[in-house]
Amino acid sequence: MSTGVVIGPDPAAANAVDDAVSQASTAFHRGVRHVWLGQRFDVDALALAAVIASAVPGLGVGTAIVPINPRHPLLVAAAAQTAQAAAHGNFSLGIGPGGNALQQRAFGIPPGKEIAFLREYLTVLRSIRDDGEVDFHGQELVASPPLSPAVAGGTPFPIYVAALGPRALRVAGELADGTLSYLAGPRTVEEFIAPTIAQAATDAGRPPPRIIASIPVAVTNHPDAARAEAAKSLGFYDQFPSYQKVMAREGINRAADIAVIGNPDEVIGQLLRYRAAGATDLVLNPFQTDASALHAVWAVAGEL
Repeated sequence: MSTGVVIGPDPAAANAVDDAVSQASTAFHRGVRHVWLGQRFDVDALALAAVIASAVPGLGVGTAIVPINPRHPLLVAAAAQTAQAAAHGNFSLGIGPGGNALQQRAFGIPPGKEIAFLREYLTVLRSIRDDGEVDFHGQELVASPPLSPAVAGGTPFPIYVAALGPRALRVAGELADGTLSYLAGPRTVEEFIAPTIAQAATDAGRPPPRIIASIPVAVTNHPDAARAEAAKSLGFYDQFPSYQKVMAREGINRAADIAVIGNPDEVIGQLLRYRAAGATDLVLNPFQTDASALHAVWAVAGEL
């Protein structure tokens, strides 16, 4: 997989889908070969992935990430297969537990057995992906559709889990195709993420997992201004215990400190540290959203 970039519709755009497709097309023609879409509370990332894949043939498209609550895995499997059929083999499904506080506030979902739920969720997804059918009755989930859940042209698709804790990483190594981490620095990748998920995959008799590092990036000749913008943009993550633990592992105090900032050569040099640490793939996540800033990040992604 080539180095990817995160894209998202401009909030000021007249049409969010048209804007995202335009960004994806421009990025592709500037050398980017994979784009990733985040899921918030507005545009549906899986639906948008299918639209982009159909509109920009040859471009890899993935979700980074779709929270598994409150979506049933039958629905996610259907959407993922549809996106893969549109992408003709270039779609990647990134999922994650999501934050308990956000889920409770937005959907009224109380905290549950997160790891057990993730394990059963992946079991259902893999059954549909690998076998084209599912009849699962677990402690956390039931998936037993009366009709086939298979989509012609929709498989296989890789499944990556946003796993930051040891138990989630072990489940990802056992059942998924890898992990997609955000705000985990090179030290955390090398000393914690890579060995934990690799050992779990080995123990389960599975192939070596992909370790995808998603990194906030700004390519700029004005680093001080970019750092101030990073503090404002990334400060949201400082409140979450899962990210606080990741920051502690990295030896930093705030999410903004993980941002990669500098001119193209400086940024590339910092990003290569992730590869040396064991990341198999990189995803560049711009936190400056004006066109020139985006194009600068896309240019770096095209070089890596």
